[in-house]
Amino acid sequence: MAVDTATMTTDVQLAPSDAETYAEWFACLAEPMRVRLLHAVAAAGRAVTVGELTERLGISQSTCSHHVRRLADVGFVLLRKERTATLVTVNPACCTGLPHAADAVMGLLAPRPCCPEDLPGDVAVRALEPRDWDAVRRVYAEGIATGNATFETEVPGRRALEEAWLSDHRWVAELDDRVVGFAAARSVSGRPVYAGVAETSVYVGDGVRGRGVGKALVHRQVTAADDAGLWTLQTGIFPENRASLALHHSAGFRTLGLRERIGRHHGVWRDTVFLERRRAED
Repeated sequence: MAVDTATMTTDVQLAPSDAETYAEWFACLAEPMRVRLLHAVAAAGRAVTVGELTERLGISQSTCSHHVRRLADVGFVLLRKERTATLVTVNPACCTGLPHAADAVMGLLAPRPCCPEDLPGDVAVRALEPRDWDAVRRVYAEGIATGNATFETEVPGRRALEEAWLSDHRWVAELDDRVVGFAAARSVSGRPVYAGVAETSVYVGDGVRGRGVGKALVHRQVTAADDAGLWTLQTGIFPENRASLALHHSAGFRTLGLRERIGRHHGVWRDTVFLERRRAED
């Protein structure tokens, strides 16, 4: 797929109190020895004494005590006395607090766009019908041929796709009365707690990429998912497929991380970018 990358703008501001807190955290970690100390405590997986840290890092006890106290003041570690020893443990809250702070500062927690704008007027999106399966499988094959759309090397059979895809979340795009793309969603788990979580796919056929077909499909996909009460959409995309990454970001997906060497494709280990879109709170 090829789409234009839209620039997201937002007037959401980081709260001054949060900015002050995060600045204090980052300032504390601006000292390399504190980073090493925090890592040593976290890697130990248990309470460690200041004496152990002193020996492990090859520093004086006074230097170690000074930096440990600073880490404790900010809240990265917890201290407790046991007889004459001071035991140091990681504050569990910082395991989520630090990543949250980084995400907040980088704008990853700001409101995301609902879906792409400037949809093409000549692309029609409708529910997939039985007569569309041959065209859908043709588009699937054209995606496989790119080498960057899927781990699949052969087009799944119709029955397999019918069983995998949610019946109310199958869409095709038509251009000049011809099916040129499709979007689908499948459940990630049979457990009731994950009933509102689905994995999505969007494919655009050869020869029509760059004409907004992907935009039209993902727009219908995410708005229908929102209307149906699906609260989380997720997908995995090869890093090389930059157009698909841009398309999903324009639809409110955010990157959660890179899954390194997650699977072999034609005998080669490939990475995928894991993205997620959360339904807006009611």
